Amino acid sequence: MPLFEIAIIQKPTKREIEDGSGEEALLFGPKYVMGRDAQVAAIKAVTAEDFPKGIDMNRAEVQVRPFV
Repeated sequence: MPLFEIAIIQKPTKREIEDGSGEEALLFGPKYVMGRDAQVAAIKAVTAEDFPKGIDMNRAEVQVRPFV
């Protein structure tokens, strides 16, 4: 089963960008997860017990890449 690297980045709001205070922030990861494909690995990562609670997924960017 392939190994994937997962990270979640919080994107700034439009208002934060306009104010100059908006920067991307690493919220989770990188974490290594095994799955049959990238989608399964991402689901495993966000449903894991160590996944932080209260993340606004509307502002989150989930990045998945195969571990090579």
